[in-house]
Amino acid sequence: MSASPQLEEAPGARRPLDTRLAAMLRSGRPLRAVFNGLASPAIVEMCAYAGFDFTIIDNEHGGADLGTTEHMLRAARAAGIPAIVRCVEADIARVLDLGASGVQVPMVESAEQAARLARRMRYPMPGGAGGSRGSAFSTRAAGFGAFGGPDHTRLSNEGLVFVAMIETPAGVANAAAIAAVDGVDAVFVGPNDLAHTMGHENRTGDPEVIEAIERVLRAASGAGKAAGVLAPTPADERRFAASGATWFASVASAIVTRALQDVARAGR
Repeated sequence: MSASPQLEEAPGARRPLDTRLAAMLRSGRPLRAVFNGLASPAIVEMCAYAGFDFTIIDNEHGGADLGTTEHMLRAARAAGIPAIVRCVEADIARVLDLGASGVQVPMVESAEQAARLARRMRYPMPGGAGGSRGSAFSTRAAGFGAFGGPDHTRLSNEGLVFVAMIETPAGVANAAAIAAVDGVDAVFVGPNDLAHTMGHENRTGDPEVIEAIERVLRAASGAGKAAGVLAPTPADERRFAASGATWFASVASAIVTRALQDVARAGR
């Protein structure tokens, strides 16, 4: 499309993009994240104030439309917590244009698929470098034109995060190759989907499932990429940290439901 007129940056204005997460993942320090499938900017703020390192807005299983997702990203930026969005491939471009710090894509099964997804996240650059993302500076990510141009392109290409989710036996078998792809910043194991696709229903603690999870974590760590996993308890975190995991996720709806149950059942 034709280029939008370049606007002058307002003094003191802050870019909508929060690009801190890439460095956080590379640091190797333990990080705690929370999946948020509740279509509520207030929950995003609560996650920030509770002290989570970052949040994953769950547009694979959650109820937020893109308009609400934009408000959730806005709340994250205001509250000071990086936010990525779990989404299907077709939504990558729009989610990034809304100002996400990155995307987490489910069911990645091969290095070829991971490379294609990584390219969809990044703008084309001179000499054929970069990726295949369509460029528009009228979006929230570019401050609706206030932060467009080459600086926005560079910042987006260098600062946004791509997390490949491994949730199938094929993904487990190809985990090392997926993690080695240039542009894959982190790998995350989805235990529930992995258990189902392995034929174990929701029994994520079965020995074969645990072995597969640990294989993926070791592969990602061995490739120098951040390895993440669902770890709702300290025991889960300790177990998976021993296999190389450095970021551990909980689920907001489960946390809220358990807290409500504790109150509802108190004294009964």
